[in-house]
Amino acid sequence: MSDILIIKTSSLGDVVHQMPAVTDAARALPGLRMSWVVEEAFAPLARLHPSVTEVIPVATRRWRSHLASRATWREIGDFNTRLREPEFDKVIDTQGLIRSAIIARLAQGERHGYDAQSIREPLASRFYNVHHSVSRSLHAVTRNRTLTGLSLGYQPVDEIDYGLIKPARSGDTPYAVLLHGTSRVSKEWRAEDWIETGRWLQGRGLQPVLPWGTDTERQTAERLSSAIPGSRVLSRQPLDLTAGVIAGATVVIGVDTGLLHLAAAYRVPLVGIYVATDPGLTGPVGSGPLRVLGGKSGGPSARQAIEAAEQLLG
Repeated sequence: MSDILIIKTSSLGDVVHQMPAVTDAARALPGLRMSWVVEEAFAPLARLHPSVTEVIPVATRRWRSHLASRATWREIGDFNTRLREPEFDKVIDTQGLIRSAIIARLAQGERHGYDAQSIREPLASRFYNVHHSVSRSLHAVTRNRTLTGLSLGYQPVDEIDYGLIKPARSGDTPYAVLLHGTSRVSKEWRAEDWIETGRWLQGRGLQPVLPWGTDTERQTAERLSSAIPGSRVLSRQPLDLTAGVIAGATVVIGVDTGLLHLAAAYRVPLVGIYVATDPGLTGPVGSGPLRVLGGKSGGPSARQAIEAAEQLLG
């Protein structure tokens, strides 16, 4: 066995959660060639893993909005051709959705996935040749690692290793990354808490850096920066470059957002702020220093976040 196809298309956090499984497979089966189907927006992240041989971008999100376009159908045809051309030894769908299972069905190779009891969309399991039972109560990283190990015939080791190599940090000014943007308003942390935390970081000699991904997040970043002396709003840039910024940080403080998992992947000290969601199944995990505060019942105060950061920084 030498060629496998991994299907984990989105979202950002899910893509990062797949990386330890890639590391496991590369170590357990030296010489393995791994291709990865991933949404085009997250392809730069998948390419960061040194054990991934080929990244195959898919654009289901964009295609859905332009189904009347001939160009869209040409792209879909090109994607189908690219997926069918090679013959894989095994195709592993760790996404477990109907749309990812359909992608798996297009590929040539023995298809592996979750059984109907282990999957969010049970119909997807009908597209696989081989079904594996993996508890839904496990963390997403563990589920990915377990399914990949069962599919390829090895037992994952205990340590979580995302396999990413830290890039050289540019500049001499130490900084902290504040990940304030998230997918839902209910998951946002209070502006006054961000400001208090940012001012504490500045007083500790760390420049607060505020990334953003949407216009709304940019406006929030600018408002926060105007209230935090010495802070900087990060320019919008590709995800792999943003990953490099996170990798070089002294500490990362962030809400429930995909970028937070990159801090865990790079073993950067991080404080996770959860306001309305349960971090138990999808929160940040890794072998680096991290603290997760809050949950479904509400988020922490700025003082609690500062105390957690202080402990991590020693």
